Amino acid sequence: MSEQENTLSIVALGGVNEIGKNMYVIQYDDDILVVDCGSKFPDESLLGIDVIVPDITFLLENQDKIRALIVTHGHEDHIGGIPYIFKQLNMPIYATRLTLGLIQGKLKEHGLLARAQLNQIHSNSKVTFGTIKVSFFSTNHSIPDCLGIALHTPEGTVVHTGDFKFDLTPVNEQYPDIHKMAELGKNGVLALLSESTNAERPGFTPSERLVGEHIQEAFDNATQKIFISTFASNVHRLQQIIDAAERTNRKVALVGRSMVNVVGIATELGYLRMPDDMLIEPPEVNKYEPHAVVVLCTGSQGEPMAALSRLASSNHRQIEVLRGDTVILAATPIPGNERNVARIVDNLFELGAKVIYGSGIVTGMHVSGHASQEELKLMLTLMKPKYFIPIHGEYRMLYQHRLLAEAVGVKSENIFILKNGDVVDINSQIARQRRKVPTGITLVDGLGIGDVGNVVLRDRKHMSEDGILIIVITINRSENKIISGPDTISRGFVYVRESEGLLEEVNRITVNSLLKLLEDNVNQWSVYKQAIKEAVGKFLYAQTKRRPMILPIIIQI
Repeated sequence: MSEQENTLSIVALGGVNEIGKNMYVIQYDDDILVVDCGSKFPDESLLGIDVIVPDITFLLENQDKIRALIVTHGHEDHIGGIPYIFKQLNMPIYATRLTLGLIQGKLKEHGLLARAQLNQIHSNSKVTFGTIKVSFFSTNHSIPDCLGIALHTPEGTVVHTGDFKFDLTPVNEQYPDIHKMAELGKNGVLALLSESTNAERPGFTPSERLVGEHIQEAFDNATQKIFISTFASNVHRLQQIIDAAERTNRKVALVGRSMVNVVGIATELGYLRMPDDMLIEPPEVNKYEPHAVVVLCTGSQGEPMAALSRLASSNHRQIEVLRGDTVILAATPIPGNERNVARIVDNLFELGAKVIYGSGIVTGMHVSGHASQEELKLMLTLMKPKYFIPIHGEYRMLYQHRLLAEAVGVKSENIFILKNGDVVDINSQIARQRRKVPTGITLVDGLGIGDVGNVVLRDRKHMSEDGILIIVITINRSENKIISGPDTISRGFVYVRESEGLLEEVNRITVNSLLKLLEDNVNQWSVYKQAIKEAVGKFLYAQTKRRPMILPIIIQI
């Protein structure tokens, strides 16, 4: 960051031009505050990768200036990166009660809870970090305890909305602090960072309470078991499902690790209410009459290993979907997941289930947790920012949000659509975007954080496309003789029993390549391996038009 005094800098390390891994930095002089630390799931090009988190090179270079991590709410794209980043950078964490509960669960799972500095805040909290004073305001979203953040610096106030919508009839009666938002606008907002997920969607986002009415109707009409799948983190919807189960005298079984975790934490902290005897274990489902059971499960996005997918393919060990059961997908497929969801729906119909699925607009079983256009304009109107930075969205969403801001009076030249790593510096009320900080993505594979790079991914892609051919050969180096092999092993390339002639020719080419080098007294292993790769690769492409990964293993005796 700039070493200039009296400069306010806003940095996007994640969450612009993408959905997921949100992380933003606000710095004034030598005080840095980090807002959110999310993760996102990989696409099909990142083979074997479990999760993606922000690149924190910039934060590591400035860790002596970091005062805190402030978290807006408990969704994975805002807290999912914490246990991975925490291993490199231990920041004091400030979050609301439910969000802290979810973060604690993650840190405990990674063995990091003992050294974490966790601080509980709420909408009326006020905290000071050096030159930056921070206040908060309540917002609505699809999880309780969501906050917007106001960062009051000597240069001016920066507001980060977090994820939000304006739900005036919230299920949990946590109403949006519209009066606080208006007060911030009245006192002057220098820069507004506002989420853009639904910036392409006209009108207002419906209240979550409407979903409860449709869930109750479906429960009233169901005659056998009910299976209902939704996002585990949508505690408001879970409460409405539990309420409908109570009214229809049904027991509830939880299936799916994330569902069990979230329900456990939310119940313990008082965010979910259910009768003491309602919850049953999955093996107990078959002990009850079909009309007396609800199975609440994960997998609404068609994830192959999630509970709903296993139920649809009759691969669940404890519960099965039978003819006449009702299955409800209480979530709209995220773009890119449609094919997986369609496969599950087909399987469920084959089992004879009654399936309620599709767009939330059609089924009434889902509403978004994000503000649509009219609500985004309302936030802009309440805040009256001088400068505007649309965040949390792909480029088309950010661009549409820019148009909305212009429509309500924000000057075009005062709107910045950033890319990850971009910096907006504000000095004497003048904002400029002229520089970048190191940024990118950190890939998590198992226990490894950032140790899988482009070369490893390229190799994985190579193997997934054309397979691998391993050639094992043993030589006596003192006599320059081949004493064993070559033995050729094919995986994902050709079926050995049907390709004996091809592999015999591979062995012959390998021997000829090695003998020539041995006769020339070449003694560099790298030269041996490269010669085998080139000769065998050329032959295989001519014969099969495939390029498997060729891995020569030369053993010296």
